[in-house]
Amino acid sequence: MEIDARLLVDLLLDRKQTERGLGQHYLHDDGILVSAIDACTEAGTQLDANSHVLEIGPGAGSLTLFLLATGAHITAIEIDSIAIEHLNRVFPTQIANGQLEIMEADALRTEWPEVTHIVANIPYQISSPLLERIHKEPTKPSVIVILLQEEFARRLGMEGGPQDRGSLGLNTWLEHDVTSVTAVPPHCFQPAPRVHSRLVALTPVSRDRTGDELFDSRLFNMMVRQSFERRRQKLRTRLKKAPRRLNRLKGWHRQRWADALNALDSDTEYLISSGLPEGLLDLRPESLTPSEWVNLTRAIISHQSN
Repeated sequence: MEIDARLLVDLLLDRKQTERGLGQHYLHDDGILVSAIDACTEAGTQLDANSHVLEIGPGAGSLTLFLLATGAHITAIEIDSIAIEHLNRVFPTQIANGQLEIMEADALRTEWPEVTHIVANIPYQISSPLLERIHKEPTKPSVIVILLQEEFARRLGMEGGPQDRGSLGLNTWLEHDVTSVTAVPPHCFQPAPRVHSRLVALTPVSRDRTGDELFDSRLFNMMVRQSFERRRQKLRTRLKKAPRRLNRLKGWHRQRWADALNALDSDTEYLISSGLPEGLLDLRPESLTPSEWVNLTRAIISHQSN
């Protein structure tokens, strides 16, 4: 009997019910699964025998099936013990020859292997913490292809302009280009989720976005996170207090922060020369473009370096 994606899902669902708490919606559409593989090629990093892929939440193994067909080595992290038993039954040869390694663990807590790709249909409730985990990993894969809820994917890529800008998209933009691959309607899953989904690809960018050595991504992250916690408030209000944990950054303290903000508030010429709009602190966080957020970070640091 030839195994295909829909059969894999049916075989697993014969043995268990889906668990809402684990966000289990199993992808079975061949066209979407092919698109996930093709997205790696389009990013310039085709999957082959030299690739090592991290798959998070393989579930029924439908995406695993297509990944294995490329010849790549797969490390799959799965938290559901029944799904793991199922994967061991349907992929015994690939497990025996070492092409497929299955780890029973929480992907947010366990140590990850060093990989060339991340390709995954993830539970949507772990989207934000998973991306934070990816940002913190010391070694970046050449491409990340993941299925996300449509609204989350839009905010990740900041597709809708100011209203979609936030700490999620800005911190992702700093390190990755976000490309929309294809829309994924609910009927492509079993059971069908109540939301539409989107396949996206993330590829690393050069550090040219951040300018020179004055830039500090940790300070950028702190400023953005604090500002967007109350996105309808003006930057003057959000940045009046120094970011939490600022003193963890070498050379930074509350008075240094206050001096920098005062300079930005009082010196219009300095603002404009730094690539920032006049009246900066009276704007809302979403009003600044990603590049202006970089310029703001550099301007604060640059002022203190004078």
